Amino acid sequence: MNVVIKVNDEIKEKMIEYYKDKKRDKVIPYVVFQAQEEDTVITLYESGKCMFQGTSADVDAAMWGVALENTKEKQEENKKKDAKYYNCNSVGSDEVGTGDYFGPIIVTAAYVTKEDIPFLESLGVTDSKKIDDSKILKIAPEIAKKIKYRSVILNNKEYNKRYTKDINMNKIKSIMHNKALYQLIQEEKPKYDYIIIDEFAREQRYYEYLNGIPNIQRGITFMTKAEEKNLAVACGSIISRYLFIKEFDKICDEIHIPLPKGAGKDVDTIGEEVVEKYGKEKLNDIAKVNFKNTDRILHTMVY
Repeated sequence: MNVVIKVNDEIKEKMIEYYKDKKRDKVIPYVVFQAQEEDTVITLYESGKCMFQGTSADVDAAMWGVALENTKEKQEENKKKDAKYYNCNSVGSDEVGTGDYFGPIIVTAAYVTKEDIPFLESLGVTDSKKIDDSKILKIAPEIAKKIKYRSVILNNKEYNKRYTKDINMNKIKSIMHNKALYQLIQEEKPKYDYIIIDEFAREQRYYEYLNGIPNIQRGITFMTKAEEKNLAVACGSIISRYLFIKEFDKICDEIHIPLPKGAGKDVDTIGEEVVEKYGKEKLNDIAKVNFKNTDRILHTMVY
């Protein structure tokens, strides 16, 4: 296997240092060095091209590909590229609850104008995963008063009806994102530069998930870490999280058991308590039963 990547001067220097004890004595015209690591031969050319040859060539090349993405030069380039998605009028959507065994899935689409940006920055708006719940509860109502948004909530009972081998989590998320975005744009008629979704599926795959859906919102920009690059997506994330907390607390109050978030071992322990108190059927109302937690919970129970 042969893999060739192009590196800048910063990475070139790092490679020279990294491979200094693995260099071959061979002198080749226009080559800075040739080195060998395990079964991969690395040849760095003066032009900045670097060839990896061997069965693990793709793995070794990937390491430097990641390093290249993290250089100051690349970071500055990305900042300039991302600035247009930050300083703009935009519609963005994000979801919460897909990794939680208990609690619903919530998608919120939000509309943010350039004029809204200073206000949102003053609140410290960013990805909801980076904000603790106490702050979410404080700032989400302020955001909701200021901007237009639409939220779609899928409770556990409905989720368990819909989830099948043919309808997986990403298909469910795609349908929910589409519904929230379509409703917001059709009802509010916002003047936007971009519609942005935090990429959980490739664009083509996303639209394939929507086959058969009557009203489809198109013209979407898909990007990774969108909640860090676009305030509409960040607002969607925060409002979704706020609603998730409220819905989650309702479930806890209903069953008189403090439920943990996530899908770890503590979830299994509380899941057993739920089953002991209400029977295994209760999980269908308050949990995503396709998660592996269900098997672990029921495996330990004696009926």
